[in-house]
Formats: sequence, structure tokens, C-alpha cells
Amino acid sequence: MDRMIKGLHHVTSLASDAVTYDRFFTGALGQRRVKQTVNFDNPSVYHLYYGNQRGEPGTVMTYFPFPGLAQGQRGTGEVGVTHFSVNPGTLPAWQARLAQHGAQPTAIEEVFGQRALAFAAPDGDRFLLIEREGDTRAGYHNDSLEPELAIKGFAGASLRLADIGPTRELLTFMGYEPLETRDGRQRFHVPDGNGADHIDLEQQAGLDKAGSGAGSVHHIAFAVADRAAQDRIRQALIDEGQAVTKPIDRDYFWAIYFRTPGGILFEIATNEPGFDRDEDLSALGSQLKLPSQHAHLRPELETSLQPLDTV
Repeated sequence: MDRMIKGLHHVTSLASDAVTYDRFFTGALGQRRVKQTVNFDNPSVYHLYYGNQRGEPGTVMTYFPFPGLAQGQRGTGEVGVTHFSVNPGTLPAWQARLAQHGAQPTAIEEVFGQRALAFAAPDGDRFLLIEREGDTRAGYHNDSLEPELAIKGFAGASLRLADIGPTRELLTFMGYEPLETRDGRQRFHVPDGNGADHIDLEQQAGLDKAGSGAGSVHHIAFAVADRAAQDRIRQALIDEGQAVTKPIDRDYFWAIYFRTPGGILFEIATNEPGFDRDEDLSALGSQLKLPSQHAHLRPELETSLQPLDTV
């Protein structure tokens, strides 16, 4: 694919409460809410985005918070852990901070030769902070977070599968290269990527298939520069036998979707036009933004959606 994929664009998960997750990401993690809009397919539900100052591709975690949604079931065919990049030497401070916020941090460990700290979000979705040298991305921090602790963005993600073989072939086709294998995990990476450039494959043949619910990743999105690159990748995937959707306008990027052989929903999203297309950079995430097809619902949605804290 001529290295058109540059790494992750965003990761989207399900949650059971909008306010709880909004406070967790802006409070415990010190991230910026870069957009509050609605699920385009179900406008009664928020779609909330958190990332760095501009919401740059490779930094953005997003949520569909369905009020009272039942817990998801861990298993195979899912994104098991999402990885964030932080400055070297900051994990002890993060460990203390996450404990204060009830995020169940583990002991600091080594993952592929890098110091890492696992923790959980309110619905049990799992994350990993990884100390990485040379990550030059400008991390975002608000008044609640020391600047040196700022999260740089994603480092990558771990996919939990019953059989890693077909997904390994797919990642290779998408331009990922095998890096190394340790502790039963195989790491792939995109050379010269956007920083969110690795995917780990974990084979767990003895586990049941994952069940979707609160704390589950809905889909994982990969970044391409523009629609021309997206069109080329879409055709290449179709030629390889993948059932790929037509491009869908998500206002802040164009998206195509397909289900992997391992059962995970992949998206390929464009870096353009970005989250500042309908808000000034200084005001990102401060107002409810609606796609044109749902604009007529504003009076109803402003009453029914949970009010979020002012940012």
C-alpha cells in the first residue's frame, strides 16, 4: 500500500456514562475534550473526543456513552489494551495519580523493553502508559496535570485474537512490519509513522469470544493523509477480498470500515479536514456540534443529553 497508512487515527470505545468519562479523561488523564457531537447513527447518544491541543490524528480517544450500558465481556476478537506514550521517568508519578483517581494502576513492568504501567478506565477498559524516548509530539495538559506528565498521544494498541495468523497477514498488507516477539506477543510497526505506530498481536486461543458492552473498543481507526489515499487503500482491500464500506463523511474526517478476519472492526480515516473545521482552536470541545442531518434535533438533544462540565 505504498506506506499510505501512518499509524492510528483514533480509537472509539463504548461507555455507560458520559459525565463519568468526560471527567476521567479531562481530569485524571488531563486530556483536552476536542469535540462533543453525537453518534451519527444514533443521535440520542454523545460522541465525545479527547486528545491533544488540536486533536491530531494519533492522539484521539473517542467514546459512545450509552447511559446504563451493560459491561462488555473480555475475550478474543477485540482491542484488548490501548497504549499511550508518556515522557521517560514519569510512570511513578502517574502511578500515584491514577491510584488517587481509582484507576487501578498495576506495578510498573517492562513491555518490549520499555517501562509501562497498566490502568483501567471507569468501565474497566484497559490502557497502558509507555515511557518512550524520542517522542517529539507536543503533549496536552490542563491545569490539573503537571506539564511533564502530559500524554503525547497513542503509542499503539494490543489486539487479542484466537488466531493471529490472518490479522498478521492483513497488517502486513496494510504496510506494517514485524518488529519483534516477546512474552507471547508479536509487535508490528509502521516505519516513519505518526507516533501511534505499533500494533501488538496476542493469541489467546482458550478464551471465549469478546462480548460488546461498556468498556469495549467499538473500532480502531488507522490514519491516511487524504481521500485520494483512502480511495487507493479501499480498492486494494476490496481486491484482496475485504468487504469495505463506501467512504462516509464524519464531518471531521472521512471513514471507511471493514471487519477483520479476527472479528475486529477496522476503520481507515483521513487526517483532513480536522476538528477545527467548525470551531476555533481555542474553543474546541466547548459546544455541542451536530452534523447537518441532525441539526433539526438540537432543541431535543440539548435537553436530553447529560450536561458536561465547562471546558
